[in-house]
Amino acid sequence: MPKRSRYQQKVIKNYYDNREAIALQRVGELVTELYLTEGKKRQRHWNTLRSHLEKLGVPPAQIDHLQQQDRPELVAQLVKSLEGQL
Repeated sequence: MPKRSRYQQKVIKNYYDNREAIALQRVGELVTELYLTEGKKRQRHWNTLRSHLEKLGVPPAQIDHLQQQDRPELVAQLVKSLEGQL
């Protein structure tokens, strides 16, 4: 494995330092997509949303509940509460 330059090390460190903020931003984008899509594409967005919410530490039972409700406004409320925690 080749050695990383100081710049590369800094980029990697910054990514891991900001990983939660990146995941939260992506969840916000996916909420918008949920409002606009239907059918199979909507299900794909839910699957992606699930993985990002898991990375943010949301319990699987809560994610299941949100997906069963299929209401993007509930996810948007969750995003607001998560933003307050960061």
